[in-house]
Amino acid sequence: MSELVELLEEMAIDDGGAVESRYKGVRFFKETEPVRIRPMVYNPGICIVASGYKMAHIGGMSFRYDADNYLVTSVAMPFACESFPSEDKPLLGLYIDIDMAQLNDLITQMDLQSKIAKLDGNNFPLGIGPSVMSKDMKEAAVKLIKSLRSKTEAKILAPGFVREIHYRVLCGRQAPVLYSLARGSNSFSQVARVISMMEGSYSKKFDVQQLADSANMSVSAFHKAFKEITADSPLQYLKKIRLSRAKDLIIQKRMKAYLAADQVGYDSPSQFSREFKRYFGQTPAEVIRDIRSA
Repeated sequence: MSELVELLEEMAIDDGGAVESRYKGVRFFKETEPVRIRPMVYNPGICIVASGYKMAHIGGMSFRYDADNYLVTSVAMPFACESFPSEDKPLLGLYIDIDMAQLNDLITQMDLQSKIAKLDGNNFPLGIGPSVMSKDMKEAAVKLIKSLRSKTEAKILAPGFVREIHYRVLCGRQAPVLYSLARGSNSFSQVARVISMMEGSYSKKFDVQQLADSANMSVSAFHKAFKEITADSPLQYLKKIRLSRAKDLIIQKRMKAYLAADQVGYDSPSQFSREFKRYFGQTPAEVIRDIRSA
């Protein structure tokens, strides 16, 4: 058994969910049963799986992240995911939010500006993907989890270990995505800012022209860049974010479906229910019934 698994087994993690650690921006997760494919949203971050594995499906592509491969998400990303515990252990892991201040500082400290300057401004990397879990990354994750067992060490030591994990990601396969994200004037970062705006204000009404203007791009260039980064058109992306946030409200706050629909920007409850069923494979009423019977 790996040290990472042993440390996570010591943590009080609810089955089927995620819990905040002692350090803001780091969460632990655990699943003892396989989870069939389901839509979900990952915020920008680094997902490290210690045991078991997950499969991500997006835009006709699939990739696995497990004890040998961590996942990097550079923008809020709706995608389909399924989870598989190992034969004798639950699926265990941790999720670390990307800290843009840390990222930019590390890029400066590592003198990576020349690599950023060489990025092709006409081609955009998908905003999510796996990277090999190196020995150094595993050791950094172990040190981080050890520090989170103590309130004092979480306060004093965890920030440095989170920074080291950001550094290790910048040394890995997904580094170009983070270069693009950090480069403030390029098209990737302009689209990323619009994605952040949409994700943070999903209940507002947007049109593609308005979004393209916010990115200082033509509609055609914006649409192309957005599709390459997220594998969705801007309006498809916005619909997925709205439906995912509505499901969160229904599950976590026990909100009635018509209220959740209004909260995320739907004018028509019937349209909301149709699109919810199409996306999640269940109506809001069926989700509520599952919660009550659990």
